[in-house]
Amino acid sequence: MIEIPSDLNPDLVPLAFLLGTWEGAGVSDFPGAEKCNFGQSVTFSHDGRDFLEYTSHSWVLDNEGNKVRPLESESGYWRIDKDRKVEIVMVRDQGIVEIWYGELADQKPQIDLATDAVARTAASGPYTGGKRLYGYVKSDLMWVGEKATPEVPLRPYMSAHLKKVVTPEEVAEMARNLPDMPDDGIAFFR
Repeated sequence: MIEIPSDLNPDLVPLAFLLGTWEGAGVSDFPGAEKCNFGQSVTFSHDGRDFLEYTSHSWVLDNEGNKVRPLESESGYWRIDKDRKVEIVMVRDQGIVEIWYGELADQKPQIDLATDAVARTAASGPYTGGKRLYGYVKSDLMWVGEKATPEVPLRPYMSAHLKKVVTPEEVAEMARNLPDMPDDGIAFFR
């Protein structure tokens, strides 16, 4: 279920499905880079203004699912206009700043994005642009990213399946809103 916080800027209601912290795993595979499974934590938050703050941290996983080392980090700000057009300013730890534009699909929580501008520092690797697709599917957040370099045309390079993390405060709120349960607790499931 998607909840809309009472203090969310009204302009951001169409993006409310993104709010919260999401964690899960995915696959990274791009020519010239190590193919790996990765873990990821993504947070979308707000402070009442007309944007969502976004942070993402990912790390390489070994065959048992343990963290090996950091993979990528990025942060940015997401906005949406009255025509469901989405714009993002994003900074990546590799020394890349991107402007993304896209659109929220009609009648479903799905966002298609493409880079409009890319700026790189001298230390960053080759990168010319990308595409991403985010979707809210059966209460999970899923995404796939494509990227291009001068040597490699646009192609998929990362995708992940993330589940929403419930905070202790959210658990307490759920507990306050539970209906009265019978003493044995079993009748609740009948």
